[in-house]
Amino acid sequence: MHIIFFFILALLDYSHNTSQLRQKCLRNHKGTEREYVQDSIRECRKEIKSQDMGPTDMKATALLKLTYLEMFGHDMSWASFNVLEVMSSQKYQQKRVGYLGAVQSFRPDTEVLMLAENLLKKDLSSPVPITIALPLAAIPHVISPPMANSLLSDLLPRLTHSHPAIKKKTIVTLYRLALVYPETLRPAWPKIKERLSDESEDPSVTASIINVVCELGWRRPQDFLPLAPRLFDLLVQGGNNWMAIKIIKLFAVLTPLEPRLVKKLVPPLTSLIKTTPAMSLLYECINGIIQGGILEESEGSVEGNEIAKLCVGKLRSMLTVEGDPNLKYVALLAFAKIVVSHPFLVSQHQDVILECIDDADISIRTRALDLVVDMVNADNLMTIVERLMRQLKNSPLASKSDDPTNDRGVHEGIVPTADSDDEDMEESLQKPERGSDQPPPLPDDYRKSVITRILDMCYRDIYSNVSDFEWFIEILVQLVKQVPTTAKAETEKPGDFGGFQDNADISYRIGYELQNVAVRVKSMRYEATRAAQALILVDQRDSLFPASGNSGYGVLASAAWIVGEYSDMLPNPDDVMSSLLHTSTSQLPAPLLAVYLQAMPKVLARLTSNQQYSWTADRKMTTTLLLARVIHFLEPLATHPSLEVQERAVEFLELLRLASEAASGQAPQNEEETFADAPLLLTQAIPSLFTGLELNPVAPGAQRKVPLPEDLDLDAPINEQLQMLLQQADYDSLLEDDEDESYDHYYKGPRSTAPPPVSAADRLDSQAIQNASYQQSAHEEEYLDPEVAARRRTERRERYKDDPFYIDSDRASGRSTPIHNVIRSNNGEELDVDTIPIMDLNIGNGEGSEMPTSHSAPASKTQNRRPRTPIIIQSDETLGDDEHSNAFATSSRPQLQSRPKKSLLQVDSSGLGSFSLDESRVPSNRLDVEKRAAEEAEMQRAMKEIERLRLEMQRANERIQARAGENEEGDLVKRKKKKKKKVVAAGDAGDTAEAVGETGEEAQGAVVKKKKKKKVKVEEVGSGEGSAEDEAPIRTKKKKRRQINLKGDDVMQ
Repeated sequence: MHIIFFFILALLDYSHNTSQLRQKCLRNHKGTEREYVQDSIRECRKEIKSQDMGPTDMKATALLKLTYLEMFGHDMSWASFNVLEVMSSQKYQQKRVGYLGAVQSFRPDTEVLMLAENLLKKDLSSPVPITIALPLAAIPHVISPPMANSLLSDLLPRLTHSHPAIKKKTIVTLYRLALVYPETLRPAWPKIKERLSDESEDPSVTASIINVVCELGWRRPQDFLPLAPRLFDLLVQGGNNWMAIKIIKLFAVLTPLEPRLVKKLVPPLTSLIKTTPAMSLLYECINGIIQGGILEESEGSVEGNEIAKLCVGKLRSMLTVEGDPNLKYVALLAFAKIVVSHPFLVSQHQDVILECIDDADISIRTRALDLVVDMVNADNLMTIVERLMRQLKNSPLASKSDDPTNDRGVHEGIVPTADSDDEDMEESLQKPERGSDQPPPLPDDYRKSVITRILDMCYRDIYSNVSDFEWFIEILVQLVKQVPTTAKAETEKPGDFGGFQDNADISYRIGYELQNVAVRVKSMRYEATRAAQALILVDQRDSLFPASGNSGYGVLASAAWIVGEYSDMLPNPDDVMSSLLHTSTSQLPAPLLAVYLQAMPKVLARLTSNQQYSWTADRKMTTTLLLARVIHFLEPLATHPSLEVQERAVEFLELLRLASEAASGQAPQNEEETFADAPLLLTQAIPSLFTGLELNPVAPGAQRKVPLPEDLDLDAPINEQLQMLLQQADYDSLLEDDEDESYDHYYKGPRSTAPPPVSAADRLDSQAIQNASYQQSAHEEEYLDPEVAARRRTERRERYKDDPFYIDSDRASGRSTPIHNVIRSNNGEELDVDTIPIMDLNIGNGEGSEMPTSHSAPASKTQNRRPRTPIIIQSDETLGDDEHSNAFATSSRPQLQSRPKKSLLQVDSSGLGSFSLDESRVPSNRLDVEKRAAEEAEMQRAMKEIERLRLEMQRANERIQARAGENEEGDLVKRKKKKKKKVVAAGDAGDTAEAVGETGEEAQGAVVKKKKKKKVKVEEVGSGEGSAEDEAPIRTKKKKRRQINLKGDDVMQ
């Protein structure tokens, strides 16, 4: 704002000096704007270096041009010293242009900034208000910690300036200093608080202080709690909506510290909500009630329910306002906060909230989506989910042009362009696009967010809101088609099919929910298995998976696990087995392929383990061919790069080879037998590997609660004789003959006349047998000419013709069997095992022997469903109380996000969070202003202490003098000792009286010696009257008054 203000004023004042710039403006150089800008910069370089600061203002005009061009990205840091020269001009118009250039080009690390510090101090001390305003507006843009320490002493006196605008700018500048250097706030805060407490202060200054206090309050609200009475008075007085908004925000962080403020704030906030026409103040009142905890404090009371209904009603009216997306956005934010404490009230307005889901603004759609997740319950779950599913199906995919990151201006920057002279500016404005009935396109991120919210809503509290699991399973199958496209690397990321949390492909999460329903809800396992079968079948992938991309395939991992674990519930196991053995399966990612391999023997056992049917010739042939297909599929995977896939392939391959040999060696039922048993390896051994205890969900914290055995000793050896056994094995290996089975086979011949058993894959002439040997590169023909490759093969065959260990690809390596000859004669040289049809053979009808059908459960969807039973959802197994919640459960009441501690001025203000305004704390590092103030205060305290000590010493001295017998003038007074009473003669009495009289006359100026009054006997006085009369008359002694001295001594006057 300062930049725009300066620039407009500078353009107005220098309009008469910029006529040359306007004549050479961009419209006269249309098409060559860049060249013209470079020429203008070169011209400005010459002009700004001139010393013309007179009437022509060439230097200031050049700086104004450079400032304009700097806004378009052209560097002007090279002119920093010239900017400083214009700033030091005595003319206000030129000085203002210089400050504009400083604001635009100076940075805290600019070299000439040290030189500008004295200039800023000088202008801050100027008596002209408009001159003071220039450095106040420039300091926030160029301030640095050392400069903040130096300029603070010049800024603090401006808080008492007579002009309100100067005080406002100073307060804002001090806040900027506090962001850069928090210690500057300590000496400034008492003066700012004094301005706030002054009721006669200008309202604009008070509003500025409130703004600064609000920005500081959310970091350390306890420091501003003493201001609550003054803030409440300002809120009640009203008159300024902007200041009321700031006060309400500040009270929102103060009420948690002082709960008594809640009852105090309810009446004024309620009055504002009912009466204010300003939507901004209305929203802040509602937000203050929510953030301040007023709804939670008054929850359950009549007053609290009335406030909640009032807030929700006002927010509904904000959602229904047409043409103002900002009101909708803030209303949804407030709804999201109220739903935490009053979900029932918010759910009553789901009609207007669901309308926001289809809004054209993606931000409004996102906020509405977050809101519906929190207000969902068992009554409105199906309505909300179906509304979201309709949005996913009807909305088109977002194109690259809809992505704001593809905007050319974001990457290339702003380039000044010219318009023609005859072009009307009003007509060049872009016309708003007309709304259409077609829903707005949905980006992939938003689609993923919608799917995640649907799954979270349904899984909340372990499916407590789901009343129809058949509906939920159907939703999961439909969500697979709505999965957005993901990169290939993301689909291969997880190490297992359950690790969807670390995977970007949301289809893994969909598969997990399907698997979770199959495990937890036993009554729905048949429906879950049927849905998994539909996902596994290859011929249905076009209708259930997205049409483009590789998205959605993460669900196949969980689907394969379900069809394998619950294969006895498969409606059509034959088709499932064919899909598992499809040629495209070997191209799946390694984690997904490993799950497929684990499911294959389980489905195979489902097809071959029936003991109720006789082992007929047809059953034997069908089983043998099925085993041959599986073995043919597993053989190439024995050398897969993934160790997990390779291990499972090798294990199952050896097991199924044994099963194939057992099936081939088992004689079928003949005409004389009524029943023949199938091989036990197929009917009992292999199925027993996958049966046993049922898999149940386990709580995440259950493993930690398993107690350790008391006799467990991990340091004890498992076998104490292990070392001896290893040595014995090494010794025995030395005694063994070096001849191995290969030596016996080639030099001693076969041990028996019977041919060795041959696997089914060797009987079939597959392409794997014809692969190149390990001595020959498989890709030799790709980089060699055909003639060279043929010559090398001939030389190699001639060189290794006598080597029994060399495998020649041209020589047959297997024995030919009758079944092999029959298959080759009927199918040709190349045999496609996948094309072998699998049929239901019903042989022996009417004879009591019937072959099993390919499936036990009907596959038609029109079959009669099982009677509906009460749904029991199995909970997680654990030991004791589960302290750890489910890792995949979502919280029904999300925590409110705290305000990010980032300044709008892009300044690191983290130091203010730990800065305290407590006056009792003494900072370790003081500022210059604080040091000077501390020194002055210390000097005043020292002077007071000196004065106090002087007075104490004086009083102590006076007390000492009083004890020693000094009078007021400080002269010593001798005290006579007490003498015995004597009878004095009349003459002596007269002399004494005369002496005392004389002494009494000099009592004011001389030392008064205290004499005791002598008592004269009457008899003696009477006897001497005759002699006294002959002499001068006797003067009677005057009675002396007793005067109390300040020192406590009695002085006779």
